[in-house]
Amino acid sequence: MIGRLRSAYRRMRLGTRLALGLGALALVVFGVVGTALTTYMRDYLSNQLNEQLSIAQVAQAKSIAESGSLADKKYWRWYYAVYDVKNGTPVLRTPEDSTDLPKDVDEFTTVAEAKTVASTDVTRTEHLAGAGEYRLRACEVEPGVILVSAAPMDDIDDTVGQLITVQVVAFGLALLALVLFGRKVLRRGLKPLSDMASTAHGIASHDLTESAARLPLRADRKGGGPEVEELRTAFNSMLEHIDRSLAVRSEAEQRLRRFVADASHELRTPLMSVRGYADLFQYAAANAPEERDKHLARLRAEAARMGVLLDDLLLLARLDAAEVETPLRPADTDLVTLVQDAADAFRAAHPDRPLTLTDGPASVALRVDPHRVRQVLDNLLTNAAVHTPAGTPVCVTVSAGSGRARVEVTDAGPGIPPADRERVFDRFYRVDKARSRDRGGSGLGLAVARSLVRAHGGTVEVTSEPGRTVFTVSLPLRAAAAPVSGGPERS
Repeated sequence: MIGRLRSAYRRMRLGTRLALGLGALALVVFGVVGTALTTYMRDYLSNQLNEQLSIAQVAQAKSIAESGSLADKKYWRWYYAVYDVKNGTPVLRTPEDSTDLPKDVDEFTTVAEAKTVASTDVTRTEHLAGAGEYRLRACEVEPGVILVSAAPMDDIDDTVGQLITVQVVAFGLALLALVLFGRKVLRRGLKPLSDMASTAHGIASHDLTESAARLPLRADRKGGGPEVEELRTAFNSMLEHIDRSLAVRSEAEQRLRRFVADASHELRTPLMSVRGYADLFQYAAANAPEERDKHLARLRAEAARMGVLLDDLLLLARLDAAEVETPLRPADTDLVTLVQDAADAFRAAHPDRPLTLTDGPASVALRVDPHRVRQVLDNLLTNAAVHTPAGTPVCVTVSAGSGRARVEVTDAGPGIPPADRERVFDRFYRVDKARSRDRGGSGLGLAVARSLVRAHGGTVEVTSEPGRTVFTVSLPLRAAAAPVSGGPERS
């Protein structure tokens, strides 16, 4: 039975359970208050009866002392007994009226005997056979004479009984009203929680970006108070976080699929070339020895190009995976020296490209991986050479200030179309889709450059207009290379 009640209680709604709990608490409070009030009332009426007995006995004792009888000092339903003390033993006088004494006077005699040895008046509550509960009081009228008066307790019992009845009815109605109205108030206050539950159930079948998957904020505070408003705000924030997380995850999955597809496509081309040149080399070795060295050189070139592509992919993967052993090996480095070395290498590889180094600080001290920063500079310079016509001037500027070191690589080429500026750092992305891979590269140079710069705690940006394209690299001065946590953000 108790198990079924517990099961039924657990199946109740929270508002109902709270209302029942509130009712149980109120019942305990009502019980304590009712008991205290009843006890106080009984004690008060008992003291009033004792006081009434005392006052009445004063008048009765005076009447007995003066006239030897109670005369008209009697009360309705009261009993009276007068004892003469002889040799220390109280002896009952003949009553003035037969109704002055109950059938059993043993209790009166006991109280009179107690008075003979007591220096003060004696008061007791006794049950008189055939009469009920009475309050007995014995006092000394004069030496050797004891008066015992008995007042009925019925009035006290009736009054206390009526008080208990009134309390039970009043507390019962109050408890019923508290449970009913409390249940309604609690349901209204808990309605936002029900809304949250409904929203949570609907998330599985609704888009988190829909308005139905958000809880409205109520500035009037009638939706459950500030605590519920905080919970509603936290719930909406959680939904927004989940929405953003799912969007990021979906975008990452799409990027990964696109990356895998592009990588497969990029690797397939050199693999096919290697296979073709290997077949040609085998044919030339048997039929045209003079062509063998040419096919072998092409075979090596394709293998080298595929090796560079794989190295770039491995570097990006290590940066993205945030490996414990980061690919960066920071050291104290002079950025100006790195830029000059990169410029010299660019002039040697592209003698038809005029390169200018703008005057700047004599040295800029950084805590970076010099090989990786040099790779960034080489990639940006190579990008300027590959994507501009022959003879296009290139300018490199080094500056420092506000805790940052900056390198700007500027070319006077045709510029980058606005639609392509946001994607130039994407992997395998080419502005000119018709450009050959032999001249246009694999599309990983700028992606590698941005990942390496971000791994150093810096940024790389591009601004472009017809006749002027500027790539700006910003690195923190004298800062250790940032540990890769979570990998640089994919583009």
